[in-house]
Amino acid sequence: MESWLIVTLVTVGYLLVSLLVGVFAGRRASSSTAGYVVADREFGFVIMYFVMGASIFSAFAFLGGPGWAYSRGAAAFYILSYGIVGLAPWYFYGPRVAALGRKYGYVTQADLFAHRFQSPALSVLMAIISLVCFLPYLILQMEGAGYVFDVVTEGRVPPAAGAAIAYGVVLIYVYYSGVMGVGWTNTFQGIFMMALAWGLGLYLPYQLYGGVGPMFEALSQSVPEMLTAPGLDADGLLWTWGGYSSSIAISVFGFSLWPHYFMKIYAARDERTLKRTVVWYPTFMIFLLPIMFIGFAGILRFPGVEPADAILPTIVTSLDLPSIVVGLFCAGALAASMSTGDALVHAAGTILVNDLYKVWFKPDLDDASERRLIRFLVIVIAGVAYYFAVFSSFSLVYLLLFSYGFLNQFLPLLVAAFFWPRATRPGVLAGLIVGCATVIIWTRFPELQWQRIHPGIWGLGANFIAMVSVSLATEPMDDEHVREFVVT
Repeated sequence: MESWLIVTLVTVGYLLVSLLVGVFAGRRASSSTAGYVVADREFGFVIMYFVMGASIFSAFAFLGGPGWAYSRGAAAFYILSYGIVGLAPWYFYGPRVAALGRKYGYVTQADLFAHRFQSPALSVLMAIISLVCFLPYLILQMEGAGYVFDVVTEGRVPPAAGAAIAYGVVLIYVYYSGVMGVGWTNTFQGIFMMALAWGLGLYLPYQLYGGVGPMFEALSQSVPEMLTAPGLDADGLLWTWGGYSSSIAISVFGFSLWPHYFMKIYAARDERTLKRTVVWYPTFMIFLLPIMFIGFAGILRFPGVEPADAILPTIVTSLDLPSIVVGLFCAGALAASMSTGDALVHAAGTILVNDLYKVWFKPDLDDASERRLIRFLVIVIAGVAYYFAVFSSFSLVYLLLFSYGFLNQFLPLLVAAFFWPRATRPGVLAGLIVGCATVIIWTRFPELQWQRIHPGIWGLGANFIAMVSVSLATEPMDDEHVREFVVT
């Protein structure tokens, strides 16, 4: 049997298992919107651990992570730096969010903030910002899935077909099972990714250098600059400590505020489950180490690979590995893509209906109609992302640059909601608008930047100043209402 056919069969086998896991998982949830969106608030520790871990390890982890190590050296460790502590804020505010979610029936991030500040406009604004942040990442997951299919089948399965196959499976289980399907498939995909990452991450350096230690010894002698912090920036220049540290900071601030992450707080069974997830979560980051080993392994043995993100498939397809191993690599890369894409498309459909459509157009939407509309929009959103991923030359650069900067503008909202009773509706709206505008200006005019500090940091500063100034200049909110939220 030809090699490419074995690779394809292994990949299809993985997709079929994912489909079965995702579809059958839906039987565990009720037919209500709460069942579809937050799994009836019954996620246990194991599912929470893997849904949080697998959701963040996207196609970027399997392709971009090695690409960073290959092209930028020590700069790649920035990913570990923010990932290890990124979920820590949940330990402090997560139980409060979960308790309020149970009390008031919240299912999205904007539900909480719009209620706290009694502002439908805030719900709509947050929905728009969330979708702007989601879209480029969902497109990248589809592009990654298509690219992997194309490479390992030697062009016999083109990117458009590969992305359609992988995300056809995602759509089926997300459509039928909602977040329960996302949770159980992420558990399966997370275990699969971790096993494959360690297998390849130790095997490939052994094949090329005789082990991980000899590999780094060779790098330290030939290209010591690649092992010197903070590494290189995207332009191949030495990354400034200001740029490096601000990138870590902005990622830490925004990590736990991703809307599809935040929504999982409502799905946790209880406070203990939530806190255990936060405490154990850094162990999932160990998954990134072997992935980076692969990128470092390519520096000396495979020079000049373009784009850098192709280094992992380049190594895998160049070493005459058994076809089944190549097929498992393909499946692992698809697992990384799908475990993020399913959470994004599910959250995007929910946010569009709950935070925008219900608020702006039809507040009296009944539960059954809401669930049907979310399912419909899951398909529509996936279709739009697929179009941009396959048929459009639309550049994602600006959206990607804006995403974390925009996302971090939710941080002042969080601080104000739980820790500052004097915050007002006009204040948080002004802060959010000013913060996002600052991110846009600083991103589009890089000559304004100092030490290449991330634009999101400047946006946060402007956001806090505007929020505090406007809040102090406007009437305080009802004290009894505020006490429901503020931590004392």
